[in-house]
Amino acid sequence: MKEKRILFTGGGTAGHVMVNLAVIPSFQKEGWTIDYIGSHEGIERELIEPLEGVTYHPISTGKLRRYFSKENFKDPFKVLKGTLQAHRIIGKTKPAVIFSKGGFVSVPVLVAARMRRVPAVIHESDITPGLANKIAIPFSKKVLTTFPETVQYLPENKAEWIGAVIRDELYVGSKTKGLRFTGLPGKKSVLLIMGGSGGARKINEAVRNQLDTLLKEFEIIHLCGKENVDTSIQREGYVQYEYVKDELSDLFATTDFVLSRAGSNAIFEFLALRKPMLLIPLSRNASRGDQILNAKSFEKQGYARMVEEEELTEERLVQELKSLKEGKNSVITKMRSFESREAKQKVINIIKQSAR
Repeated sequence: MKEKRILFTGGGTAGHVMVNLAVIPSFQKEGWTIDYIGSHEGIERELIEPLEGVTYHPISTGKLRRYFSKENFKDPFKVLKGTLQAHRIIGKTKPAVIFSKGGFVSVPVLVAARMRRVPAVIHESDITPGLANKIAIPFSKKVLTTFPETVQYLPENKAEWIGAVIRDELYVGSKTKGLRFTGLPGKKSVLLIMGGSGGARKINEAVRNQLDTLLKEFEIIHLCGKENVDTSIQREGYVQYEYVKDELSDLFATTDFVLSRAGSNAIFEFLALRKPMLLIPLSRNASRGDQILNAKSFEKQGYARMVEEEELTEERLVQELKSLKEGKNSVITKMRSFESREAKQKVINIIKQSAR
């Protein structure tokens, strides 16, 4: 019997890994051999390499910048090196199919996949395709989208809307374990603050400057990003971590409200778990504006409140969080119309159908 083998790729941010983490266990249960190509130092290595039964292959990567930098002159050579490395890895592992979650590390992998004639399926989480996926789409067989609006930006013969893919383990968190892990008393509503895997400086500063006011309303779990923990702040009802992995489902079970950036994977997880959210998307100065579109879509559907970063003040932050708390019941009622359980199986079926 021929070995079933699949290769995953994607990285740069946690959002470019989460869908992979959601579907990998299903392929493991069915006996597929699993390889993963990522960068040497990206967060994808931290999240994927410890997984049992997954072989991680690091390659050279460039960075797709929208601004001038002398590094832009070096990056084509890094991408070329990464493409040659990916070509060699694909030739050695001989996957039947490749699944890409995007991010700059995926570009050399998708180019090498075309050279090796291995079918590739791409997943795009945001409303408009990211730069890496735009480059990689010509080398793919299928492009799956989270938002139905995204299909209009993609080749008609490749695009398919499948909805949001949510990790199964997020549904089985324990509030008791979450309170035990954080040490919070659980007497007030719990506010979870997430600024993405790298943290969000402006959100962190606004929260800490208004901590006295916020702690009157909430107990706070602050995921503040790498090297952003402020050890000088020791307050009852306030805990902070750089990043949480294994206990995240328990923290979600403990949470009543979320203050977050507006990365697609994260906000759909909050939606699936019925967590009312205040979204502060990355500004257009720091991104292509995809998070702003994501947040506006959720605001329009009544799932979230939204403040653009340029309009964020400490007073506005407090006001919006109080309004979110007051409107909790209305938001949760609207959230109940959303169902995501079928999307993961759709992705798995399409990957299998695309395999050679």
